[in-house]
Amino acid sequence: MAVLCSGGLDSAVLVADQARDARVHPVYVRAGLAWESREQDILTRLLAAAPFANRVEPLTHLEATVRDLYAPTHWAFQGTPPAFETPDHDVYLVGRNVTLLAKVGLFCAQRDIGGIALASLAANPFPDATPTFFDTMARALSLGLDHDMQIDSPFSNLTKADVIRLGLELGVPFGLTLSCMDPADARHCGRCSKCRERLQAFAAAGVTDPAEYAGDRRSNESDG
Repeated sequence: MAVLCSGGLDSAVLVADQARDARVHPVYVRAGLAWESREQDILTRLLAAAPFANRVEPLTHLEATVRDLYAPTHWAFQGTPPAFETPDHDVYLVGRNVTLLAKVGLFCAQRDIGGIALASLAANPFPDATPTFFDTMARALSLGLDHDMQIDSPFSNLTKADVIRLGLELGVPFGLTLSCMDPADARHCGRCSKCRERLQAFAAAGVTDPAEYAGDRRSNESDG
């Protein structure tokens, strides 16, 4: 099973969950976005720690740039993400899952891997995160690559708080995950909507986020 892994808490829990029953190939796809170098740094540290070390295959890096498709001034290139209270639909990266799944599908076909898992959650509003899209994309990849392919989103009925609870059961080191669109080194900015989602999810799960934040956003926003 190939697992799309960004170093965020959702995909980290997904890797740990899938590794209980399958041979897992974590895959990071670089698209040219502003935060990717920091994601890759923390992902390397994450996969070297328990419960991942010696239990998953080495991390695969693939390239699928969108720099030739989005405007040069796009916030995802400039590192200026929408603000803390921005709703999900305002941070949609058009065609994100289309690009990722096409690239990872080819990787799987070349290595005789039969499935791709990604950590799409309940209430995801994006058109390329629906069950119909995933089923259709799996059929298209299977036909186009002459290789039977399955696309799984096992967290599609879970909230982020549910995922945090599962991660705690699996021993995922959440302090080594990064869910931020404007990180400073390995620290969350505490200002973007991804930080808001993360802080609110930890509050809903009833636990403190162990990750580092610029300033002290946790004490001000974790119960918001």
